[in-house]
Amino acid sequence: MTTALDLALPAAAALWGATTGTLLPRAAYRFSAPPGEKWHTRCPTGHPIRGWLGPTPCTTCTTTTGPAGDQPAVHDGRPPADEPAAADGENAPQGPPAPDDETVTGGAGGNTKAATTHAPAPAPASFALATALACAALALATGTRPELIVWLLLAPVAVLLAVVDFRVQRLPDPLTLPLATAALALLGVAALLPEHAGDWLGSLYAALALGAAYFVLFLVNPGGMGFGDVKLALGTGAVLGWYGWPTVLLGTFAGFLFGALYGGALVVVRRAGRKTAIAFGPFLIAGAFAGLLVGAYTA
Repeated sequence: MTTALDLALPAAAALWGATTGTLLPRAAYRFSAPPGEKWHTRCPTGHPIRGWLGPTPCTTCTTTTGPAGDQPAVHDGRPPADEPAAADGENAPQGPPAPDDETVTGGAGGNTKAATTHAPAPAPASFALATALACAALALATGTRPELIVWLLLAPVAVLLAVVDFRVQRLPDPLTLPLATAALALLGVAALLPEHAGDWLGSLYAALALGAAYFVLFLVNPGGMGFGDVKLALGTGAVLGWYGWPTVLLGTFAGFLFGALYGGALVVVRRAGRKTAIAFGPFLIAGAFAGLLVGAYTA
């Protein structure tokens, strides 16, 4: 028998997802800098960006492309005068530039110079819809167990990571590492509450195991697995490990399956070759989401 709580919980979760989702486009734009570049500090028309959360990159512009007749600012790979250069060790998966980037090749010795046009941030509605659906599905699968709060807090970050990696093949350290830390810390609190259905040690062991496994894959084939995926695996391992090793295996397998299906589809429609690198982060997250839903529902 369906109770009022059974209906109210997914609705409240969807409202939370929609609200947080509308605040993500600015962060998505700022983090969607090509590998090797610093995060965007200016909107496409050149205005300084204030803050990280908001429905648009710039509070000065009425649209992401600026007033009528203005064109997006074009960057030659170097930051503006007031923007520091990219730090050493920046997290950037291997592979070609994102489709949003325009790369001009020239010069002796194969030197390349990338002229990057800042793509507008995704529409707030798309973020709101994706996050709302994810949160509602998590609420339906988890019910009133305390770990649901953890899933709802982590879901917007996961959506943001998937979008950024899909756009520029980059998983930012300021998102991946805090995601893993927050997952373990929040699940540690959930483990102290009654009626939880998971195991914190399982989360810890799975985070370490999945991170180590992805690190080995990175060492074996650094051109196909970015180091950002290794750091993201720490967080997804922590989440999946809460419900046990079968959930870890299911979520991991689903991620590779989704990635393989997407890559195969690109080859079929001739938008990619067999050796074309694709962003794996979105599929790693999608697989973890699928495994989490099954694990939460069967717990």
